[in-house]
Parts: sequence; structure tokens; C-alpha cells
Amino acid sequence: MDTHRTATRPQWLAERLELLKAEKELTQRSDELAARRQALPWVRVDKDYRFDVAGGSASLADLFRGRSQLLVYHFMFGPDYSAGCPSCSMIADGFDGFAVHLAHHDVMLWAVSRAPLAKLEAYQQRMGWRFPWASSRDSDFNADFNVSFSEAEQQAGAIEYNYRRGGHAMDARSAPEPVRQFAAMCGTDAPTYTRDRPGLSAFVLRDGVVYHTYSTYARGLDGLWGAYQWLDRAPLGRNEAGIWWRRHDEY
Repeated sequence: MDTHRTATRPQWLAERLELLKAEKELTQRSDELAARRQALPWVRVDKDYRFDVAGGSASLADLFRGRSQLLVYHFMFGPDYSAGCPSCSMIADGFDGFAVHLAHHDVMLWAVSRAPLAKLEAYQQRMGWRFPWASSRDSDFNADFNVSFSEAEQQAGAIEYNYRRGGHAMDARSAPEPVRQFAAMCGTDAPTYTRDRPGLSAFVLRDGVVYHTYSTYARGLDGLWGAYQWLDRAPLGRNEAGIWWRRHDEY
């Protein structure tokens, strides 16, 4: 059995105060990075993206629903999936709690996926979620924001994800075990599963014009993964060796 060093309360407090200095430095650095995100130039979005939403069709501007800011979570749910990505699902479990607060602070939150709307709505009902979810199945939206790729791009290693180019098709032997496991949990294979990727994109609406302001992918989404923020403060931290989480109705 592993043991951990122990200390007296004064010894613990001395080390805790040293750690507090580092935590404050990290907080200040995080504030600086947030300011740099907000200082990025805006890029006008001229393409007329269309989405399937409850009640009909919507443009990107329609997704703002009267707000001036829009956050889109690129949820991994490809057209050939039978269920949403377990990791995206774990992240999305927190959306309903804070989406109402964002909406009352001039920020609209949506999830967008390539699966047909009927699939998304059925899965949303299963998960008990209420946040708005749009299908981009007949749109270039996911491809243009680097979260979905064609089979030809995948085979050619022409995928550009997280601002890097590369990434070949995965088969049953080359795909890491967690990827094969998640693919199976989504009712598909590794190549199909990895043609969709997670991300977050931000937009602003000014004078009727939509601008893209920011996107992040992969580990850039850690801050949205609420459970990990709690685990990072737990005695044993993330304490993981492989995939340990499931959809919340599968535990």
C-alpha cells in the first residue's frame, strides 16, 4: 500500500502558504491569458451556415438569440455515431447549470454536432439535458472550424486539428485502446469516430455581422471539464490509468 508523508499542522501550513504564492501567480497568469484571448482580432464570417434546430432552420446569427456573444461547443457526435462521445458527454453534463447564467450575461451557449437533429434530440432526452443543440449536418461549419474531416483527408494525413497538420486514419491495430473503446461506445469504429473532434469556438455579433473571435481544442478544453477541476483539488488528483468515466447513466 502506498503511503504519503505526514506533517504537523504548522509544517503543513508553511508548505501551504508557499503553494498559495504559486497558485496566485497562476491565477494572475490566467487573467493575462484571458485578456490576450479577448484582444485577438475578429474575423468576419461571410459564409451562410445553416443549422437544423428545434423549430426549423437557423443561421449562425440566429443562434445568438438576442445576445451579442455566442459560445459553440463542438460536440463529437458524427452522423454515423449511435450515441454521443462519452468525454463530450461528461463535459456537457455541466452545461445546464451555467448556461442560464451565461444567457443572462449576454452570452448564448450552444452545442453543435454533425449528427441529424433527431439523433441529437433523442440523446439529449436520454441524458436529461436542456441546453440548445444544433445539427450542422448539411453545413461546412464543422469542417471550416477544424472539428470534422473527410475520409480522404484522414487517409492522406491532411487533417488540421488544434492548429497542427497531420493525423492518419486509425485502424483496429494502430488506434490507441482508449480511442477504440470510445468508438465502440459510440457504435462505430476508430477511423469513423476520429473524423469528428471536440472544440470550442466563440463569436460576436456587431451591427448584424458575425465575427469569429476564438477557438480552442484538445487540452485547451480542460477548463470546461468541470469534474477534472474538482479532481485536481482532491487528495489523489486525477488518479487515472486509462479511461475511468462513463456516461452518467452507465455507471
